[in-house]
Amino acid sequence: MTDGATRHSPIRVDSVVSMAYGKLRALILTGDLAPGSRLAQADLAKQLGTSRTPVREALRRLVGEGLVEFHPNRGFRTSDLGVAAMLRRLEVRLLVEPGISALAAERRTDGPLIALHESIEHEAAAPTAAAAHDASREFHLLLARATGNHEVERVLDSLWISEVGRRLMTRRAADHDWRHDDVIEHRAILEAVEGRRGEEARRLMAAHVRRALSHWQSTKRPTSG
Repeated sequence: MTDGATRHSPIRVDSVVSMAYGKLRALILTGDLAPGSRLAQADLAKQLGTSRTPVREALRRLVGEGLVEFHPNRGFRTSDLGVAAMLRRLEVRLLVEPGISALAAERRTDGPLIALHESIEHEAAAPTAAAAHDASREFHLLLARATGNHEVERVLDSLWISEVGRRLMTRRAADHDWRHDDVIEHRAILEAVEGRRGEEARRLMAAHVRRALSHWQSTKRPTSG
């Protein structure tokens, strides 16, 4: 009986951590916890009806996801999830994704290629900007998956938080060309990957991410007049 209880206890602990993580993540993404908010473990534990241990583990998960920051002597605080944060992540993606594309061209198999084609068609036919965003994100993650290296996919997934991307994408709703251009660029990248033209795939992806970076940089510049 004791052995059975021992075997099952880690599952219970993990479920409490997952519950705390899910609730805190939702509070951050909805804006109920504003950027820069101090996350006191004792207060959060009381609010969630749990002990401090699962709260601490949940906060560590959120740090890894970029939603929470840890500062020595200051503790945990919610991260900035606005355009400035997106620009920082895009700069990292500009360093990482061209290499992902080249590696995918070298290692790709038929299965990932089919999924990549489908993701492009989903984006082209998406009924909303949010759906188009999700399909676009899926293309990039599938390309990372085509490398056969799960760590590559994990890193890219952490750089592109879907909920944040959907919210910011609504700002581009007035730009009717963005989805059309995105689809065309994805098709060109996929054609290079499919043809195992690694350097071409690298170059096309670099230009693709750089265009997104330039767009969001322009939204940060003050307008004249």
